[in-house]
Amino acid sequence: MKKFISFLLFIALIGLGIVYANDTGFAENKIFMMESHPASKLVITKKEIPEMVTRFEFDSGYQFEYPDAIRGIYVSAHSAGGDRFPRLVQFIDETDLNAMVIDVKDDFGYLTYVPPQGSKYQGISKDYIKDPTALLKKLEEKQIYPIARVVVFKDSVLAKRRPDLSFKEGDKVWTNGRGEAFVNPFLKEVWDHNVGIAIEAAKLGFQEIQFDYVRFPEGFEKRDGSLTYGMGEYEKANLDNVQKRVAAVTDFVAYAKEKLEPYNIKVSVDIFGYTATLPEAPGIGQNFSKISEHVDVISSMIYPSHWTSYFGIAHPDLEPYRLVSEYAKVENHKLNQIENRPISRPWLQDFTASWLGKGNYTVYGKTEIEAQIKGLQDQGIHEFLLWNAANTYTKGVDYTP
Repeated sequence: MKKFISFLLFIALIGLGIVYANDTGFAENKIFMMESHPASKLVITKKEIPEMVTRFEFDSGYQFEYPDAIRGIYVSAHSAGGDRFPRLVQFIDETDLNAMVIDVKDDFGYLTYVPPQGSKYQGISKDYIKDPTALLKKLEEKQIYPIARVVVFKDSVLAKRRPDLSFKEGDKVWTNGRGEAFVNPFLKEVWDHNVGIAIEAAKLGFQEIQFDYVRFPEGFEKRDGSLTYGMGEYEKANLDNVQKRVAAVTDFVAYAKEKLEPYNIKVSVDIFGYTATLPEAPGIGQNFSKISEHVDVISSMIYPSHWTSYFGIAHPDLEPYRLVSEYAKVENHKLNQIENRPISRPWLQDFTASWLGKGNYTVYGKTEIEAQIKGLQDQGIHEFLLWNAANTYTKGVDYTP
């Protein structure tokens, strides 16, 4: 009976013009069309699957052209939202400078503007920048490239709100000698807190996110055994504590870069200059080469005043050209070994380090700033940023000497 039914089904399929062949010479069942009736034909339409699904890409609506080379200044949130901002815009407008690094999440952990109602960041916000939209429109009008500075793991605000995300000494949140608290780079919840703020900055219209303090506290190797903190997924990693710190910091940078990909912005990281001279900085978890592999821009802080007698220079603050030039040689050597080399855009000094004491410092002005820029240029590096905490920058400088 079963054979008879199968035979009838076979005859019916022939009538429809379809027969299935299952031959050992075929890798899989194939469909063949057979014309059994001149007036009737079954056509099976094959649906085309797109080779690539269109990826979400955010458009802030602003139009900024990346300059020939970024030459920028640091602008605090107080300056960006206050009377100093128009003067700084004019200062850039009248020089060969073309970019601003503006605090969006500051050194305390505050968001520097008040986000829309319902934002999860409202509780950590300050109205330093009262109208970020107007600020971005002015920068667009003047074609001043906007970079959002996001301070990551130095975060007293989050540490005090959530001690479980920080480092504890006894039953209190640990702070350094300056009273600053840090949050824990091992914890993904801390990563997401900062990446979320970076995404909000991208939505505002910033063209680049610059992550600062992407590290453990200085000297952490001396207290990693005495403080109480979680290690998250790194707890069971087959690594010593130094390599766990390096992995956490590097992984955060890679994670942030991936999450910011749809927003068509550059990602940069500030890093201690001396890390380029070492395999890695064991206490703070910064590995220059590994971090550089995951960013568009690497910004080493190479203020001459911040070095000891590196490169055979006894008093680095007195020899800005030589210090910067010697550093750039070392950095170039490291970056040349990276397949996708990021842009080098170091931080230079536009302040006087009088705290170094007589004979160890010089007053920084036009000559010293131009010397630093020339030190970079002579080693093929044409981008730079100038740091002055008070945002009071030297006038009359040739920024393209």
